[in-house]
Amino acid sequence: MSEAPTTLQTADILEILELLPHRYPFLLVDKIIEIDGDNSCIGIKNVTFNEPQFTGHFPSRPIFPGVFLIEAMAQTAGAICVKAKMAEQEKPKQVFFMTIDKVKFRKPVEPGDRVEFHMKKLNNRRNMWWYKGEAKVDGVLVCEGEVSAMLVSE
Repeated sequence: MSEAPTTLQTADILEILELLPHRYPFLLVDKIIEIDGDNSCIGIKNVTFNEPQFTGHFPSRPIFPGVFLIEAMAQTAGAICVKAKMAEQEKPKQVFFMTIDKVKFRKPVEPGDRVEFHMKKLNNRRNMWWYKGEAKVDGVLVCEGEVSAMLVSE
């Protein structure tokens, strides 16, 4: 037997603003595509030169900070957790970034790059979700790691 095809969803910036508490300059995901429930998705970040971190990191050669790549992975995963939870009950009050593990930075990300955050669920228990993420620019792996999120309804 074969499974029925899954209808993949998307989330534009307006929906992401409803799902996450983050705002500029700390909202690091512009769009989420290919959402398969809370199982997987691809978050998109368009890196532009006018972002505030480039005034200090580094003025002579602007490089998108690695910690922001990890945060963007967590925001992408957190958004689809909230979206999936809202389908079955009311929206959680908060989503928290809980753990970072097995992170590796492979290549610098620069202004003009379009980063894709490929997130795949590893596990889910009660209000905790664990994801493996790969950040890619033009199909090339620039960062990878595992993150977890916790949803709080109280």
